[in-house]
Amino acid sequence: MEIISKIVINKGWSDDKKYCVTDQDQKKYFLRVSDKKRLDSKKIEFNIMEKVASLGVRMCKPIKFEFCGDEVYSFHEWIDGKDARETILTYSKEQQYSYGAEAGRILQKIHSLPVIEVREDWDVFFNRKIDDKIAKYKECTVQYENGQIFIDLLNENRELLKDRPQVCQHGDYHIGNFMIGEDQEIYVIDFDRFDVGDPWEEFNRIVWSAQVSPAFASGMIDGYFDEKVPNLFWKLLAVYILSNLVGALPWAVPYGAEEISVMQNQAKEILEWYDDLKQIIPSWYLNKKYKH
Repeated sequence: MEIISKIVINKGWSDDKKYCVTDQDQKKYFLRVSDKKRLDSKKIEFNIMEKVASLGVRMCKPIKFEFCGDEVYSFHEWIDGKDARETILTYSKEQQYSYGAEAGRILQKIHSLPVIEVREDWDVFFNRKIDDKIAKYKECTVQYENGQIFIDLLNENRELLKDRPQVCQHGDYHIGNFMIGEDQEIYVIDFDRFDVGDPWEEFNRIVWSAQVSPAFASGMIDGYFDEKVPNLFWKLLAVYILSNLVGALPWAVPYGAEEISVMQNQAKEILEWYDDLKQIIPSWYLNKKYKH
């Protein structure tokens, strides 16, 4: 492939460099360039993307992987379209819900991939993670207004983590990692944080989706569960969301006041959704009026 033009894409939190490149036949590709020390993880990521693509998932399909000098190149299909986060509100609430339901069905497919290697029992792994986040939160120079009730809920529900299955995870599944193509279909992008874990933990970032479009977030859950959402899911979802929240404040501090206030506002919003943790199903899901 001979690249004749290259346009930088400045989006996302990844350390990778990203480009829209055009070849000698005027065909566009998405190019991700990573440091050579990430060769092994990038190879696994590319292989996982190939497996996901083989399930018929709409995504930035992997095309070619190569090692050049000190850098790892991965080429993907170019998607003509716009970021879902930026455009979702231009659609009706019914359409937002419908896109969310499709995102839920895509996630179901990703979770159907066989897992080659599981590190340890999920409850052992995740309880250690909770311990670590609580310890860092307690040492943090800033706190949430009602931070202790988040910690109490986590401690009261640790038993729920026992005997959870583990699957291949996308790793960063929320509205910011979707595109709506010019064909009006929804595409999943950015497998950079792929992982293995409890399939329901994958919903821990649904907060970002619900803040933008409650209809999309609700559709995602219904699409994933074919509208039969088990009660245990809601309890574990609260654990995963609050675990993220407790860990997010110490993470935000080095980034300064703006990131700290984003997380503090998110904490207030989550308390509202859960009625100060007196209810287990968030209000944005309970109040849905946009199903077909």
